[in-house]
Amino acid sequence: MPENKRTASGALGGIVGLVGLSAAAGVLVTAAVTPAIAVSGLAASSAITIFDNMPSYLQPDQLMLPTTFMAGDEVLAKFYDQNRSPVTFDQINPVMYDAILSSEDPRYYQHGGVDLIGTTRALLSNAAGGETQGGSSISQQYVKNVLVQRCERDARAVEATDDTPAMTRDEALQACALEAIQAEGVEGYQRKLQEMRYAVQLEKQYTKDQILLGYLNIANFGGVTYGIDAAAKYYFNVPASELNIGQSAVLAGMVQNPNRFRIDRAEGSIFDNDGTAYNKQPDGSIDDVDPGTIQALYTLLDNGEITQEQLVAAADGYSETKGRQLYVLSRMEADGKITHEQYVQYATEPISPQITPTDQGCGSSRAPYFCQYVVSTILNDPAFGAEVDDRVRALRQDGLTIQTTLDWRMQDAAQNSINENTPQSLDGMKFGATAVSLEAKTGRLLAIAQNTKFTQDPDLAQSDPSYNSIIFAGDSTNGGSIGFNAGSTFKLFTLVDWLEQGKSLNEQLNGRLQPVPNMENSCQGRWVNQGNVRINNFANNSGYVGTPMMFTRDSLNTGYLAMAAQLDLCDIAKTVKKLGVTTGDGNEILMANANEVIGSDNVSPIAMAGAYATVANGGNHCQPKVIDKVTDADGAERPIPERKCEPVLTPEVAATTAYALQGVMAGGGTGSSANPRDGVPVIGKTGTHEGFQTWMIESSTNATTAVWVGNWTGDVDLFNRYSNGLRLSDMRYTLARDVQSAANEFYGGDRFPDPAQNLLRTIQRDVPNVVGRGIDEARSTLERAGFRVNVGDPVDAEFGGDRVAEQSPSGSAAAGSVITIRPGNGQGGTVPDVSGQNVNAARAALQSAGFGNVSIGDCEENGSAPDEGQVRSTDPAANSSANKNTGIRLDIVAKDCP
Repeated sequence: MPENKRTASGALGGIVGLVGLSAAAGVLVTAAVTPAIAVSGLAASSAITIFDNMPSYLQPDQLMLPTTFMAGDEVLAKFYDQNRSPVTFDQINPVMYDAILSSEDPRYYQHGGVDLIGTTRALLSNAAGGETQGGSSISQQYVKNVLVQRCERDARAVEATDDTPAMTRDEALQACALEAIQAEGVEGYQRKLQEMRYAVQLEKQYTKDQILLGYLNIANFGGVTYGIDAAAKYYFNVPASELNIGQSAVLAGMVQNPNRFRIDRAEGSIFDNDGTAYNKQPDGSIDDVDPGTIQALYTLLDNGEITQEQLVAAADGYSETKGRQLYVLSRMEADGKITHEQYVQYATEPISPQITPTDQGCGSSRAPYFCQYVVSTILNDPAFGAEVDDRVRALRQDGLTIQTTLDWRMQDAAQNSINENTPQSLDGMKFGATAVSLEAKTGRLLAIAQNTKFTQDPDLAQSDPSYNSIIFAGDSTNGGSIGFNAGSTFKLFTLVDWLEQGKSLNEQLNGRLQPVPNMENSCQGRWVNQGNVRINNFANNSGYVGTPMMFTRDSLNTGYLAMAAQLDLCDIAKTVKKLGVTTGDGNEILMANANEVIGSDNVSPIAMAGAYATVANGGNHCQPKVIDKVTDADGAERPIPERKCEPVLTPEVAATTAYALQGVMAGGGTGSSANPRDGVPVIGKTGTHEGFQTWMIESSTNATTAVWVGNWTGDVDLFNRYSNGLRLSDMRYTLARDVQSAANEFYGGDRFPDPAQNLLRTIQRDVPNVVGRGIDEARSTLERAGFRVNVGDPVDAEFGGDRVAEQSPSGSAAAGSVITIRPGNGQGGTVPDVSGQNVNAARAALQSAGFGNVSIGDCEENGSAPDEGQVRSTDPAANSSANKNTGIRLDIVAKDCP
C-alpha cells in the first residue's frame, strides 16, 4: 500500500506516469474496439512507445492440476499445489458469470481487453494517494493469474553467487509472485501496462467466453483452492453448475482478496495488530462487526424490509465476507441480473459454508505406505523429469493420472492380518512388521502393509512409536529404511550358486558344529577364520552330516557354511546382484566374510521378494514396479519408470532351487507353519537374525509374499516377548500364511517344474584309507571328506587299542555314505607266505609268527616232490589277518601222502 504522505516529486512522477499510462490505455482500449484514432502529447507518445516495445504474446500455460494415484477404479491419493477441477463453460451456473462480471468487470463484453473507465478511475485514486485500486478487467486478471501460476510452476531454489544471495524455492516463489502482482510505484505502472498489452492481444486470440472461463478456472479462492468448481465443492459441497445466487456472490467477492474473505477458518481469517480475529464463524453476536461492512443490511432494516433478527442472523458469521457478498449482490441488482426480492432474500441469508476438503497426500490413503512408495518412485525416477524440481512438479502440478499396481484385495488381506496379529507399538522396543505381496511373473507390487500409522510429522513420530513415515518394506531411496538383517532367507543365494556350479542337492557334507572353514573370494580376497570362530545353529543345534536338501529344510547354518566353503564367495555375491538385491542403503553386497552367507547384511523385503519371485518365475527376474500407466491431463500416455524382466537363472537351476525350497514348506520344514495348504504349491524360506529380526518369504508360481517382523531399530529378543498371546517371533508365520492364502485365491499357482536330475545325483568320492590310524583321527578324516562314520566291532589284528584295523567300503563310495571302521583286538597276526617251502620249514615259520596250531590239509602225490613234502598254499591265505589261535592248514604235494 502507498503511504498517505507523498513528496512533491513523487506525486509529480505519479501524475506523469498516470497521464502517459492513461493515454496509452485509452489508445489500447479504443484500438481494440474502434478504428485507430490520433493521439498527441509527449506523455502519451512515450507511453505508447513503451507499450510497443513490450511483449504482446502470452500463451496461457497448462493449468496446474492435481496428480491422482489410482488403484484399480479407486482413488489411492491426490497431490497438488493447487486444488483444481477444471470445467467447461456450460458446467458453471450462469449466475456465477453474472456475479463475477457485475462485481469485477461490468463492461466486459463491451471493451477490448482493457476497461478504460475502470482503469482511469483506479489510476486517479492510486496517484492521489488513496486506497490502491485494481481497475483490472477480467482479461487483465486472467493475465495476472497466468503469470502468477507461471511463477509457481517455474520457481526454483537459487544457490548463492558473488552477486546474488541464496534463495529457497518458497522465497523465489514469493519474489516472482510479488513481481507479477506489483501495484506500487513505477514498477506497478509498468506491470499494469504489460498486463494491458497481453490482455489486448489475448482478446484477439480467444473469445470472450473462453477468456472468462479461463479466468474462473485459474483464479484462486483461498489457500490451495483454485478454480470455481473446486471452490464450489470445497466451500459449499456442490459443483459449479449448482451454485445459487448467494453462493455465487460469496465466491465472486472472494477473488478480490481470497485469503482475507475465506470462510473455512472458524477462528477468523483477518487479524489486527494485537491478534484480534475477524471474519469468524457465527457466535451469536454482531458486537465486533463493523457496521460499515454490512451497511446494506442496516439500509434494509431502516426500510422495514428485514427484521433485526434477520440482520443479526445474516451478519453474525463471516462478517467481512458478508460485506463483500452484499456488494456483489448490489452490483447484480444494479445490472438487472437479479430482482430486488432476490437481493433481499440472499442478503438476509447467513453465509453457511459446508466445508468439504479434498484430501491430499498419503496420510489420507487407505494404503499409505504403498502410496508413499509410489511418491518416492516418482521423486527419484527420471521418467518424471531430469531434475528433482521437475519431478516435484509432475507430482503436484501436472495433473497426471498414475495407475498403480496395487490390488485392493491383496492390500486389504495383508493389512487386515497385520491389524489383527501385530501391535502398532510395544513398550521398550521399536517394534515393526510389514507384509509385501508381489506378482512373480511381472514384478508388480500388489500390496504393502505395515503395523504403524503413517505420518510425516517428525515430532509425532518421535513422541509416539505407533506413528512412522518409514516404509519398512522399502530401502533408503524408496522408503527411508536401511533394510533389516536377512537371516537365513539369504541362504537362497548360496543355494543357487551351489546348483549353478553343477553341485547336487544330494551331495553329503559335514554340517556338524565346528570352526568355520576358510572361504575363497576371488574378488575381495580369501576370508580366513583367524580366531577359529564357530557360528552356531538356531537353538544350539550341533549339526550333522547331510545334504543341501536337508540343510535347506532345516535352515542349518553349519551346513550352509560347509557349502559356501566349497564355493567362491565372489560368485555368491554375483548371484545376489543378478537377483536384484543390494544393501538397504543401495550398496553392492560383497560377501566378504562367512557371516554374510547366513544373512548378516541389511536388505529390503521388497528386494528379497523379487529374488524369491525369480525362482518361482523359472529364473526370470522382474524388477519390482508400482506404476502400470501414466497419462497427462489430456489423456496422452507418458513414459513410466523403466523396469526390466530378464532371465538370470537357467530353468534347470530355478526348478531345482524351487524343489529344495518346497521342502521348507512341507511337514518338518522350518516354514511349514506358514503353508496355507490350500492345494496351491508353494516354496519358501524362514529367516532369523540373532532373535532380533524374523522373516518368512514364500511364493507360488504366480505370487510372492515377504513378511518381516522385528526391531526397526534396537535389538530386543523377539523369542521372549508376546503380544495378544502370540510370541513375536511366530507372528511372521501367521502373516505370511494369511497373505499367501489370499494370493493363492486371487492369483492361483501351478505345479513347480521338476528338478534337474543331474542336480539330484549321488556323488562318488574317494574314501581316505584310515587303516592303522586312531579311531578319532580316522573319524575326523572321513567326516571332513563328507562321509558318515560307524565304528564296528573289533577285528583280529596284531595291534589293539583304538587303531583302525579294517574299513569298509574302501576305494570310493557315494558322498555322505557310511564308512564302517573296526579297531584291532591285539590277538591277530598276518599269516606268513610259506608257499614253496618244505613242510618242516613252513611249520617253523608259522610257529615263529605265533600260529602254533598247524595241520596238513589236502595232499597231492607227486614222485618228484621232496621226501618231506612241499607247501602249495595255506588256509587262511598268506598275508591275511587271523587270530593266532586259528588253525592254519597246509595244502602240500609229496611223494607219499600221509
